[in-house]
Amino acid sequence: MRKTRIATAAVAVVVGAALVTACSSSDSTSGGGSGDGAAIINAWSGEPQNPLVPTNTSENTGGRVVDSVFAGLVSYTPEGGIENEVADSIDSADGQNYTVTLKDGWEFTNGTPVTAKSFVDAWNYGALSTNAQLQGSFFDPILGYDEVAAENPTVQTMSGLKVVDDKTFTIELEQPEAAFPDRLGFAAYYPLPEVAYADIAAFGENPIGNGPYKFAQEGAWQHNVRIDLVTNPDYDGNRKPANGGINFMLYSNLDTAYTDLLSNNVDVLDQVPSSAVTTFESDLPGRTVNQPSASIETFTIPGRLPHFGGEEGVLRRQAISKAIDRDQITKQIFNNTRTPAQDFTSPAIAGWTGDLSDVDNVDYDKDGAKALWAQADAIAPWSGSFAIAYNSDGGHQEWVDAVSNSIRNTLGIEAQGAPYPTFAQLRTEATNRTIPTAFRSGWQGDYPQQYGFLAQNYQTGGSSNDGEYSNPEFDRLLRESAGETDKDKAQDLINQAQEILLNDLPAVPTWYRNAASGWSENVTNVKIGWDGVPIYSQIEKN
Repeated sequence: MRKTRIATAAVAVVVGAALVTACSSSDSTSGGGSGDGAAIINAWSGEPQNPLVPTNTSENTGGRVVDSVFAGLVSYTPEGGIENEVADSIDSADGQNYTVTLKDGWEFTNGTPVTAKSFVDAWNYGALSTNAQLQGSFFDPILGYDEVAAENPTVQTMSGLKVVDDKTFTIELEQPEAAFPDRLGFAAYYPLPEVAYADIAAFGENPIGNGPYKFAQEGAWQHNVRIDLVTNPDYDGNRKPANGGINFMLYSNLDTAYTDLLSNNVDVLDQVPSSAVTTFESDLPGRTVNQPSASIETFTIPGRLPHFGGEEGVLRRQAISKAIDRDQITKQIFNNTRTPAQDFTSPAIAGWTGDLSDVDNVDYDKDGAKALWAQADAIAPWSGSFAIAYNSDGGHQEWVDAVSNSIRNTLGIEAQGAPYPTFAQLRTEATNRTIPTAFRSGWQGDYPQQYGFLAQNYQTGGSSNDGEYSNPEFDRLLRESAGETDKDKAQDLINQAQEILLNDLPAVPTWYRNAASGWSENVTNVKIGWDGVPIYSQIEKN
């Protein structure tokens, strides 16, 4: 859930509009202001789920570290624009066959060059099923992915990737996809140095990248405490740091992190706890932001759970969704720093519409919910209780309790939360498919396209499809949308695919999350990106 995130009055969401970044008194957009360029920024985070290998990092606490340490072929501006970074050019005459040429001079922080092979080998490693990488399905547009992703692969590399020389490689896709290059700034597509493959788990504890920051020293990751990064002096990309490094402070409690922010012990916190949503603006005068971000919060109800398979399961998921009073919860708990969800993407991404068919399945309707539940009971009478698992370190108990109460009061069944101590523990059970209940989920945009919200979460075999949802018609429509060159036709196909999701509800959309952030008196030039994550490289320490 890169995935996956509050200030004055609620910010109105404008469909299709570019995100407006917020900043403090400094107007610098590229660093070099009056701050101390050698000073270290203390930033909130949580313990990553896995060792920090880009193709196996699928959640946002690990993702923000990986994005700081690595650089891809392209990078994203704070507003979601695309710029070449390691790539000098990505060319295609037909949208299916691409030639990638790298810029000169890029090196990993161990001094070895970043070459075409660095990308091709990393992508093949990520796609190969025997490596069990969580981000593997990001490579499914590439020719030959199905063979290397098979349960018992007979080949080790994708036929669609070819190294031409040290600075050039080619990509052949299964079908034309004009938007494919715009995805290549995401972590799954980062390069790896040759040394990574000697011991990939050890590499993930102290990754060697080519980005604006690097690990401060061996052992810089003190698990459940902090991850210390310093600037990479050889980095010459789009995100040149205006500070001396980042200490990611790994909190297990969001309220504790907020207390540390108030006392200036943490410099930037990109989500405030629900206990502070009505006070944080006055607590942090002039040092907050509340803006739309490309993120959505949901909870997943796997079809493998009792009573949630087949027709009965669809009826029960629809009933549960209709039983939730999203308007009341977003007002009373989140002080309008959330907006009730009407689809599976985000209003901050171009193409969003609130007029999809079956959108009433995410509207509060007590009578409709009861009727659907009765239809499901006619198939198989309900037994047991309904629980939503959540991580206690993320400030989720209040909304889970409120959703559970709404379900209980509407449907007359037992419903409650199921807390896990940490995000990493929750995600491990979710990705292992061993979690015995529904569980909180969601998505923070990996790249600024609706496709990215839908493909990994809901296509058959998607990297983050932890509910194991599978609908061949949804898969077909999604794939056709990616290959459609007419933008209006592509959008219509995306909308049709979403309408299937709004009927099946493999996950229950709850709300879109604003980037609601605060920062200390010690920093300036704090900006929040299109995806809701701080632009760490631009932050200046006073």
